[in-house]
Parts: sequence; C-alpha cells; structure tokens
Amino acid sequence: MKLSCVIKNTSYSFSSVKEVLAKASEEKSGDKMAKIAAESSLERMAAKVVLSEMRLADIYENPVIPYEKDEVTRVIYDGINLSIYNEIKDWSVGELRDYILSHRTGAHELQRLGRGLTSEMIAAVAKLMSSIDLVMASQKIRPTAHCNTLIGEEGRLAFRCQPNHPTDSPEGILFSIKEGLSYGSGDAVIGINPNVDTVESVSRLLHMSHDFIMKWEIPTQNCVLAHITTQMKALEKGAPIALMFQSLAGTQKANEAFGVDKKLLDEGLAMMRRLGTAAGPNVMYFETGQGSEVSLDAAHGVDMQTLEARTYGYARNWQPFMVNNVSGFIGPETLYDGRQMIRADLEDLFMGKLHGLPMGIAPTYTNHMYADQNDQEIAGMLTALAGANFYMGVPAGDDVMLNYQDTSYHDDASLREMLGLRPLREFEKWLEKMGIMENGRLTERAGDLSIFD
Repeated sequence: MKLSCVIKNTSYSFSSVKEVLAKASEEKSGDKMAKIAAESSLERMAAKVVLSEMRLADIYENPVIPYEKDEVTRVIYDGINLSIYNEIKDWSVGELRDYILSHRTGAHELQRLGRGLTSEMIAAVAKLMSSIDLVMASQKIRPTAHCNTLIGEEGRLAFRCQPNHPTDSPEGILFSIKEGLSYGSGDAVIGINPNVDTVESVSRLLHMSHDFIMKWEIPTQNCVLAHITTQMKALEKGAPIALMFQSLAGTQKANEAFGVDKKLLDEGLAMMRRLGTAAGPNVMYFETGQGSEVSLDAAHGVDMQTLEARTYGYARNWQPFMVNNVSGFIGPETLYDGRQMIRADLEDLFMGKLHGLPMGIAPTYTNHMYADQNDQEIAGMLTALAGANFYMGVPAGDDVMLNYQDTSYHDDASLREMLGLRPLREFEKWLEKMGIMENGRLTERAGDLSIFD
C-alpha cells in the first residue's frame, strides 16, 4: 500500500489509512482543533492523490478503529455483503468515484454496490468529489422506506413538522402542528423535541400528537425525540409511538456518552415491532451530525467526515425510516462557517444515501457560527437538488426551544415549488381533501389554522 506522493518537488508521506483520510478531508474547524487536518492545500491534495490510488481492500483491511475495540466497527463489518465486496475489492478509490459518477451507472447498481462498501470506503470516495459531484451522485440514489407513509419515491419531498415549545406546552405545540400541516409539512413525521425528558411528559406529548393524527386521519407518524430509554418506558406504559428516535455517533465511546449501544437499539426495535402503532416495517428514526465525536473527546484521531460515515454504517443495521444530519448544530468549534456547513451537508447526504438510508438534511446553524440564513438556504437548495428525502419544518425557521436555526415551513413549501416536487403520496391526497393543496400547489388556505376548528 503506497502512502506517499510527490507534488511540486515536495514529498508527502502519511503513516496510515486513518491519516490519509483525515488529511484528504475538506477544511473543517473540528479537524483542525483535533490537530489531524492537512496543514496546507498542497498536503490536502497529496492526501487526495494517495487516497485515489488506494485499493478498497487496503481500506477494508485497515479500519480506522479496530474491530476488536469498537462496537460501531463490528456492526459495520458484520453487515457487509462479502460477495459484493469481493467483486470490487481491487478497485481503487478513484475507480469507485468514476463508476459512481458514470452516466451508465444507475440507482439499482449503486444501491447494490453500497452493500459491499464499508463506511470508510464511502467516506473516502466522498473526499474525492467536488460539490457538483456530490449532487450528481446523490441524485442517482433513491432509498425508500415505509412507516405509515412511503418515503423516498422520486419526485416526492417530505418534511418533519417540528413544533417544539420551551415549556412543552401541549397547547403551544398543537398550534405549531396545525401551522405546519397547513403549509404541507408533516408527511415525514410530526416530531417533537421534549424540553423535559420524563416518561410522564413524553407520554403526554405522544398521546396528544397521536390523538390529533387519529382525529384528522392524517397519514403520517408521531415521534417524541426523548432518549430511547424514556420512549421505551413510555411505550411499555401504553403510550402510542409510531417512530422511535435516537441520536447516534460513529464510535462506541461517543455512543456510550449518548447512553446507547447495539443491545439497547435491538431492544428498542423489537419493542416497536411488538407495541408500536405504525404499519412499518421501518420504525426507527436517527439523527447524526459531523462533530459530535470530537466534541465528546471520543473521535480516536479520526476525522469528522469519516466518523459521520461510520454513523450511517451503524444506523443501517436497524433499517430506519428516517436519518438526518444536524451537522451545524454544535457550532464553530466543529464547522466554522456557512461554507463548511454546506460542504458537510452535501457529504452527509451522499454518504447516507450510498449506505442505503432514507436520508434527510437539516441545514442547521447556531447563532454563534459564522453562518446566516443565506448559507442555510443555499444548503437547502443544493441538497434538495441532490435528492434529499426530507427536511425539518420549524416555525419561522427559529427553534425557540433548542435555540438554533433550521428550515421553516415556508422554506419547505418553496423547495417543493421550485423543483416541482410533491408531498408523500398518501399525505398529498390528505392535503387535497383538506383543501390545502391542489395539483401539487398550496391553495389560499395554506397557513389558515381555522381548517382544524
């Protein structure tokens, strides 16, 4: 395995696959903080050259965290289709990039190919792609999943209605749910982040959202984004849950900080299949994001993008209905500005979809990042063009409970209209029945909460 090259009469050498992956990454403040980033654009280019010539087998044989030491690595490797891997193991990463971007390679081939790739391979090929490469590659891949609605169909764009409230007021949350639905947001899920993570509070929000969905016969699913253990206790007590949530990371150490492991996720999935309210079979919802591992001192010297890819490799074990990044949620210590956020969103979308996940994007930023609404809207438009399955819908784009910025109900409607996309099939019929949408466009009743009187 060659780990060196010469550029402009300067020799660059790297000690490991892990170092090559880190140095080949586009500039991110979290990698710089961890002191693993390339020190110059030439060193970054040298790492990309070395990476482009590296065989997939070299990456397979050198996971960034050893199999024996990390549960995430074990889940990823145990899930690889070895027959497919053996067909392509002698390809270079550059050849993999060319195959993915070839006009002759279609969605079916890419979804099959993804089953034979480890997460480090997927991260590697993303590092060789420009922004337009990532958009073109992402467009091709159309993973689908079914909970109560079918997500991922071509020509469809879904949204999570995110009606958070700083005191978990059921009345305030209900107003936001009505507003979101009136703008066509909520076909992915009505998903509430609770301020209070107790069984009683979470159960109350689950019953409220479920009862509202049943009353108005809305084809969607409910979810309260508490810790998985809280949701499981609520489910045992009879709370109606259609979709079970958990935040995930790309190392065992980071997941331990989140209070989760494979055994717990297996138990949660089994419980949902036994007691959950959804038709399924996909009943899990995961959120991820570049930077969580380094912020928790659990990165093991691995770059943020590669760790994010590993999170997707871990997540696909539970065949989720939804996965989305929140890569700008931490702040400038991981993604410094809007440019880094946009790049991370494009990388995450491609990597998630090549893992076979129904991938959404949350082009988030915090108020102390060097980013603004323009950056967020650019990220939203680019990832929508790239075929994101869903976005968040937050009242006015400002989450008053979590204190960060995300896509608004109005942004969601604009993305659909600009790109000629429609809601999920079952949900569109409901919107038409309610007079909110006609021929794929919102009517004058959009934004009118009296619809639900």
